[in-house]
Amino acid sequence: MKWFKTITFTLNFLFLLLLTSVACDKPTDFKVKHLVIIGVDAMSPNGILNSKTPVMDEMMAKGAYTLNARGVLPTSSSTNWASMVSGSGPEQHGVTSNGWEKDDFTLPPVLTGSEDIYPTIFGVARQQRPDMEMGAIYTWKGFVRLIERSALNYDVNQKTDALTLEKTVNYLKDKKPNFLFIHFDDVDHVGHSMGHKTPAFYDAVAHIDQQIGQIIQATKDAGIFEETAFIVSADHGGIGYGHGGETLDEIEIPFIVYGKGIKEGYLIKDKVYTYDNAATAAKLLGVTPPQAWIGRPVVSAFKGTPESDFSEQKVVIPSPIIYPKPNLYASAGGLYVDQTAVVQIDVNGDAEIRYTTDGTLPNRNSNLYEGKFNLNETAIVSAKAFSGEDQESDVSRAYFRMVKKSSNNGIRFKYYESKKELDFLPSFHEMKPVKSGLTYEFRVDSINQVKYQFGIRYTSHIQIEKEGDYRFYLNSDDGSRLYINDEMIVDNDGGHGPLERVGNVELKPGLHKIMVDYHNQNGGGWLDAFYKGPGIPKQIIPANKLFLK
Repeated sequence: MKWFKTITFTLNFLFLLLLTSVACDKPTDFKVKHLVIIGVDAMSPNGILNSKTPVMDEMMAKGAYTLNARGVLPTSSSTNWASMVSGSGPEQHGVTSNGWEKDDFTLPPVLTGSEDIYPTIFGVARQQRPDMEMGAIYTWKGFVRLIERSALNYDVNQKTDALTLEKTVNYLKDKKPNFLFIHFDDVDHVGHSMGHKTPAFYDAVAHIDQQIGQIIQATKDAGIFEETAFIVSADHGGIGYGHGGETLDEIEIPFIVYGKGIKEGYLIKDKVYTYDNAATAAKLLGVTPPQAWIGRPVVSAFKGTPESDFSEQKVVIPSPIIYPKPNLYASAGGLYVDQTAVVQIDVNGDAEIRYTTDGTLPNRNSNLYEGKFNLNETAIVSAKAFSGEDQESDVSRAYFRMVKKSSNNGIRFKYYESKKELDFLPSFHEMKPVKSGLTYEFRVDSINQVKYQFGIRYTSHIQIEKEGDYRFYLNSDDGSRLYINDEMIVDNDGGHGPLERVGNVELKPGLHKIMVDYHNQNGGGWLDAFYKGPGIPKQIIPANKLFLK
């Protein structure tokens, strides 16, 4: 019977191990004494990669991170801050735009919490941990309407990030809060005023990095650093002078977890979304999220947790940079008149770069980038970075357009100014042009214009070589329309930020009249025209396909 006792003992021992393992999965097992969330409005991954950020670099080296987390659509501040603190998307919490108010909304939340808004991490934490010290300090005053203020011990709105930082440092030292949410706003202001991906923008990100360092130091001075976990993220990125659209630049955000109980130097392989922030906070605070939350805690970042099976997933790494780099709204590449383009591609890290020049997606068998090369014809350069067997980047694209002065290529334009506010495209035939001339592309930046209230009419002829269905795209700030043979194909009119609209038309070989109308209402203006057709990948309408006739 000894063998039976041995087996019985072994089974009992294994059963106890199983119970221990199950117990380790309880929400309270990852609970920390102190949690600090730092949200930086409009801080994109690009901003971190191109700025001097020694503090965040160290947080990533000694913590867990991904630079490919995503916000929600629309990429507006209210919608994304609400998603970050509520563990859900706009479909659940109902904050669908910056115009949302507690008593003025289009979509009601699927449920409400303590203050007749969708339950956020603040209300949930207060309900389950009534004795905890909890605060929120924020620069953007609009943040206040997205949270349950009654749940907070400390609720402060400051006019500047400098004052927000001062209040944060003092609060950490005086009260040693269990949970603190901090919102910084200056990066977003610089993005709107000076532009994203500009030297001024990168300086703003570098300054925020210093302020994050001061917050970490404050926890050390307060004697709570060793028991504190930190989360650093953002609501959205940006493009040009704004955000709100559907580009990767606008929706991609960083997600950095650092401190107590967090793995070191760990690249998060999970797909992370902004609403996972609240779920992760709940896990660290030891509270149970409402059933309606869709966010999931990023437990793979916690010590002692195994990785999931990612055999079918690729780890996303930074995308290559193609020179000339994108500038504000403009894509990488450029227009070359009687010139040869020199293409240079770089990538962060030691990944290899594969590229194509015909608009197709690069793969591991595509051309290996080994140095600068020349282009003499219009081309779409697509590049992708690869590292190891499971790491690859998103595709970077650059549009190189070639044209010769000796050709009959070109576009005629007429430029108009208005003393009245242009909410929509004006009737140009009733107005007298201020000037007229020739250009090569449907671009506003090629024409010297005033800042507000102007319009432009472009006319040319586009060469079509193959019969079939063609798609035309207008990306504009503010309104625009595109006509082929006097038929409106794309309607992108109205006052709005950068927004793309598309339309289709069947065309036969030959020259077809093309006209684009554009108006600017307020602020910076932008216009880009793309097309796609049989055997033609989507691209900026090439200058060498547009004729004066």
